[in-house]
Amino acid sequence: MLDAGYDAPRIAHLLAGLPVEILGRLRSDRVMRRPTPSREEFQLAHPKGGRPPKHGGEFVFGEPTTWGTEQAVTVTDTRLYGKATAQAWDRLHPRLTRRAAWLDHDGPLPIIKGTVIRLLVEKLPSGEVNKPVWLWWSRTGATEADVDRCWQSFLRRFDIEHTFRLFKQTLGLDQAPAPQLGSGRPVDLTRDRRIRPASTRPTAGHRPPQALGEADRAEQTDTRARPQRVQEPAREDRLSSRRTETVPPWPWQTARLEEPPPRHPARRQSSRHRRGLRPPRPPQGGHQTATRRMNRQLKASEH
Repeated sequence: MLDAGYDAPRIAHLLAGLPVEILGRLRSDRVMRRPTPSREEFQLAHPKGGRPPKHGGEFVFGEPTTWGTEQAVTVTDTRLYGKATAQAWDRLHPRLTRRAAWLDHDGPLPIIKGTVIRLLVEKLPSGEVNKPVWLWWSRTGATEADVDRCWQSFLRRFDIEHTFRLFKQTLGLDQAPAPQLGSGRPVDLTRDRRIRPASTRPTAGHRPPQALGEADRAEQTDTRARPQRVQEPAREDRLSSRRTETVPPWPWQTARLEEPPPRHPARRQSSRHRRGLRPPRPPQGGHQTATRRMNRQLKASEH
């Protein structure tokens, strides 16, 4: 029994020569193929002839119009899920492509036939939305008893997984038990999680293990001479010796700024000159003379 993360048809193909049956869950967006039509059926559907197909029509899990008639239907009353309805379609296979696990396959890709089972329950114990479960069985020609055995076995898989989860996460049975203190020897739990006697030879840099039943070494009276402990100086004296005289900061010297060089205003250019056109022609003396002469004549005529 496999979950949707495993390729059930691939595993069934690899274990074809062994007395093993594969039952795996499929995603709800899968597309299967029906068996290849016979020559008579192909001629009736294509009277003009043509190349016979390798795969039959599509069986889309999300489109009930492509399912057709079931080969077996069972209805079972359950205590937790209410009424469970199972439908089975025979001789369906996936259309394989040369990628992933089939990339290095020699020869033509095989056609792995099996039985597709759709299980729908009336309710869930958690109260969530009851979505259908799609299963693929590696055998064909399934009867009603085979269909019930398949989906009930798959549900038992979840019971086993939740049981192991209870043992590990809730009860903590995957951890090593506490050492037996009455054995008379220390127990070393630094390696793995199995209880094993510790080595009697002390390791470098460590004290030898203390036997059970002996008094603590700290409680035993030590008669060896020890040097007297020198009393540390008071905290105030220790802090005063570390004090230093505050040094004033180094005065900043203002740098002498040199006078900036004189700046001359830029000459404003006309729009025609900025556009690259011909600059205006400066006025000439003859033109000014003619203008003055006309002004004098106008003044004389007014008088």
